[in-house]
Amino acid sequence: MTVAHITGAARGIGKAIALRLAQDGHHIAVSDLAVMGKDLEATRQEIEAVGVKAIALEGDVTSQEDVRRLVSETAEQLGSLDVMVANAGIVITKPTLDVTLEEYEKVHAVNNTGVFLCYTEAARQMIKQGGGGKIIGASSIAGHKGFGLLSAYSSSKFGVRALTQACAQEWATHGITVNAYCPGIVDTQMWVEVDHDLGEINGVGKGESMKAMAEGITIGRVSTGADVAAFVSYLAGPDSDYMTGQSPLIDGGMLFV
Repeated sequence: MTVAHITGAARGIGKAIALRLAQDGHHIAVSDLAVMGKDLEATRQEIEAVGVKAIALEGDVTSQEDVRRLVSETAEQLGSLDVMVANAGIVITKPTLDVTLEEYEKVHAVNNTGVFLCYTEAARQMIKQGGGGKIIGASSIAGHKGFGLLSAYSSSKFGVRALTQACAQEWATHGITVNAYCPGIVDTQMWVEVDHDLGEINGVGKGESMKAMAEGITIGRVSTGADVAAFVSYLAGPDSDYMTGQSPLIDGGMLFV
């Protein structure tokens, strides 16, 4: 049985991905910041109830030492690391001229450097194991089109696409595929926060910003974590063996590129 590690899995998309991959039959390691420990343990228990092995690990994806430990503990406790999902991410919603250097660097540290560390440490483990693997990163529609008031976030997600393409080319000889997923508007706490911040900037009420953006979705609704998880399930499984270096949109038809 294969083993998958999902970062940022205490809630939201990460939790949905972890549960879906457990349902697919993977043993699961979930990780998140220590402050999310209670939610992370609850996620672990839900996964274990599916009938697979599950461990919860605390760590910060911006720390190479932490990411190395997350990878090594996953392999030691569950036997291997076959799928890495670098899901952890944050967002800042502000006019670009109001974004401080500290804020910009923080977003990039999590969304871009964090993905780099997860990709590279997972690849080292998979190469050592010798059986190939699946490396999957979180990009976004904002990785295909930059959005006003989300400049730091958008630039970090564009970087994930470039990193995914480069790593896919380097690691194919080891049997490792590298792909990313690009969600649109997802009904998670992160988007609740974006809606709140956009509302304050634009002077509109709670839910109005998300509602306005949702009007541009062809399918006619915002996505759920389960929608995104279903696509990650494909990327993590054997049906995607001939796919690498790609960052497809899973946005209900917001962008057409």
